[in-house]
Amino acid sequence: MTASSLSLFASAAAAGSPPGWVSFLPLVGMFLIFWFLILRPQMKRQKDLQAKIGGLKKGDQVLTAGGLLGKIVRVDENYVDLELGPNIKVKALRSTIADVVPPTGTSPAND
Repeated sequence: MTASSLSLFASAAAAGSPPGWVSFLPLVGMFLIFWFLILRPQMKRQKDLQAKIGGLKKGDQVLTAGGLLGKIVRVDENYVDLELGPNIKVKALRSTIADVVPPTGTSPAND
């Protein structure tokens, strides 16, 4: 075999292979799937929670991250005073509020 025939085989083999950027397409695809299925919904939930916490007001019924359900008595910049029951008040960090619960029309069982 001569050098010219070897160069023809090499150029034919190179012409049949895909470009180098094609090997990154699966990684880009996995990132896009990860973004739209996991990251984007999580960021939206976090944004909604921050909006709820920013709009806390006296009388709202909230659920804390520790599982306590109470009514807001006083709102401060960093703290909220919660009434858990008759004459039972606790102070909680505003950032520990997990959710704002819609008011229910029923009275507690112990009243």
